[in-house]
Amino acid sequence: MIRSKQLLGALAVAFVLAAAVVYGQDNQLVSEVCLGCICNAISGCNRTLTCSGDVCGIFRITWAYWSDAGKPVIEGDDPAAQGAYPRCVNEPYCAAATVRGYMARFRQDCNGDGVINCDDYARLHLLGGYGCGGNLTPLYQQRYVDCRSQFDVNS
Repeated sequence: MIRSKQLLGALAVAFVLAAAVVYGQDNQLVSEVCLGCICNAISGCNRTLTCSGDVCGIFRITWAYWSDAGKPVIEGDDPAAQGAYPRCVNEPYCAAATVRGYMARFRQDCNGDGVINCDDYARLHLLGGYGCGGNLTPLYQQRYVDCRSQFDVNS
């Protein structure tokens, strides 16, 4: 029951993020459903999460990750402005843009299967661009696999 609620939450976030397509962000490297599964795996898509320690938002993004992603900002903000990082990564659309920017920069076949897809993006998100061939944490892996199988993100 809890997994179903989490998966439904992931799908809800994916649909929220899909609204970005309407605003001209189509042809994206990472699908909205893939973003939803990554969100579910990393935080259960808990939209009440803000900053805790060095991670922020539903994607649990660090300042270094945000910077590597090109420092996206909410419309009208300035990446050099104080607070631009938490304002962005605590807001779902900007956080999704951050994940997409990171994936564009570090895009690679992390699992060695000859295909770059959501499985690789999930690894990149958790393990980073220089360590994505490593092992996923058991909880992250289980949440991701459950979501992936429910929503068929790699088809």
